[in-house]
Amino acid sequence: MTSPAENPILSRQVIEMITVAHEYCLFFEEAEKYSKQEIFSYYQKIAPLLYLKGSVLPAELEAEPEYLERFVTEEQWEAIFKTLREKFAEEDVYYIHDHNYDTQQASLADNMADIYQDMKDFVLLYQKAPMQSKTCAVAELQKLFENHWGLRTIQALLNIHTKIYSQSIDPSLFDDDDLSDL
Repeated sequence: MTSPAENPILSRQVIEMITVAHEYCLFFEEAEKYSKQEIFSYYQKIAPLLYLKGSVLPAELEAEPEYLERFVTEEQWEAIFKTLREKFAEEDVYYIHDHNYDTQQASLADNMADIYQDMKDFVLLYQKAPMQSKTCAVAELQKLFENHWGLRTIQALLNIHTKIYSQSIDPSLFDDDDLSDL
């Protein structure tokens, strides 16, 4: 049997991920209190932490389906989404390139609400008593990092970065001629 210090579920990486995920959830559960600029500023700071902590989660864990639970209801997700969409107004929609380099429309509110759902489900499942629930929480969050919230985190961060620093970004960075050299 492994000691708590050797158990990847109780590792420093997982505990730090729980801390960052919990902070993210607390902020977005009270998003109505903040201005658009405050939300952008908060996201600019927490998104790199989320991504970093997600990238160091143990990858060798297997989720046992019988322990997998989702807690965030559609109504909870919708409440956060609507609050953010109203705050962001015309700045909610932005465009990304998918894996085929086709342009797709994206939504900051949708991405942030999706990330909230993954973080909240993780935090709540990890808090359950059986070690299998904790293992499942970490395994599921790591899997979702790879194929869901990790990409949404950096896409939204890029968009917010350009909004915050729009006055100081060199417009020539976006010239088609310059991009062809990459």
